[in-house]
Amino acid sequence: MNTIKNFKEYIQDITCQDGYVKPLAFGLGIRKSKEDKTLDVNFPSINWDNAFGTAALLQDITDYSSDKNGFIPVSKEQLQQAFDNFEAFHSEIEKHPNIVLIKQLLDNYNQPKGYQTIDVVAYFLFDKDTTVENTVEAYFKLQCISQLHVKPHGLSLDGVFGKLNNIAWTNKGPILPEDLSTERIKATFKGESLNVTHVDKFPYMVDYYVPNGVRIASASQVRLGAHTAQGTTVMPAGYINFNAGTLGNAMIEGRVSGGVIVGHDSDLGGGVSIMGTLSGGNKNVISIGDRCLLGANSGTGISLGFGCTIAAGVYVTAAAKVWMYNEKKQPINNKGFVVEEGENIVKAAELNGKDKLLFLLDSTNGHLVCRPNPKTIELNESLHTSND
Repeated sequence: MNTIKNFKEYIQDITCQDGYVKPLAFGLGIRKSKEDKTLDVNFPSINWDNAFGTAALLQDITDYSSDKNGFIPVSKEQLQQAFDNFEAFHSEIEKHPNIVLIKQLLDNYNQPKGYQTIDVVAYFLFDKDTTVENTVEAYFKLQCISQLHVKPHGLSLDGVFGKLNNIAWTNKGPILPEDLSTERIKATFKGESLNVTHVDKFPYMVDYYVPNGVRIASASQVRLGAHTAQGTTVMPAGYINFNAGTLGNAMIEGRVSGGVIVGHDSDLGGGVSIMGTLSGGNKNVISIGDRCLLGANSGTGISLGFGCTIAAGVYVTAAAKVWMYNEKKQPINNKGFVVEEGENIVKAAELNGKDKLLFLLDSTNGHLVCRPNPKTIELNESLHTSND
């Protein structure tokens, strides 16, 4: 297939076969294993709803004929076959990221002596809404989010905890915790050190992918599966869990818990805590709207709309009693009508997702007060300018 015409005919022959289904997403991954346990999988470049010709080629050379989510090992010989089938594009390989990746895998493919067994797999995603079936799929879906192909909640991560192995993350790669003692002894007699950064099911996102135009002051504070959009700054005390993150410029000095989405140009001050969906039975997915400010040591268990502010030290739980006032400090109900004092008390949950609200504590009586927010924040542009 030394011409583009021949290549297109080859792809058409594959895709015209009875029962052929093109995947929604796919990628080649480098898998590390210990016996029958997958330790991790790095997908350097995931294709989402594109590059269908490459998908068909990989399905063909690996004999992957299923229309269900799954993966298949790819041998060095199959990688070579894939590269050869792209012969018509070799003169302009730099324009084709998938061909570049295949060549990189070919040029470096070997089995180093060490704790892990390394191979290459191809994963194909057809249905984004099915539960996670295996460790390879878990890593693929988490990296779909971290590579910004989908926003948090954009695909199903149900079952991900049960499919990820608990791993000791070390300078020698992922190791099962029960093997640490043996591997540390081996390293010592080689004159080497074995350093453990953490023991967890989730690695650090930056060890797999770093989106353009972000700053992350402490790698340990952003888990794989976090969504950090361009313009995001995560300060040392900030934290972003998996299936959570930012949609644009954001200053993160507090905690973005699992499931939480933070909008454009919003600022989470130091010590901020946003209630997530992973613990406590909370099913309400919290979102923080554009241009919101959460002051230091504040927090929320309700969603905020555009331009909201929570004063420093104030935590707005869904069940909290809120005294509502208008811009003239007159008591109002949640429909905005002036009422008698005492008739202006609502549950915070009734304000879920509303715009331009200011939450603060009345220092004279300790009431949680809500009134219209007189202004919206503006982030320091120089802190969020991309260097791309």
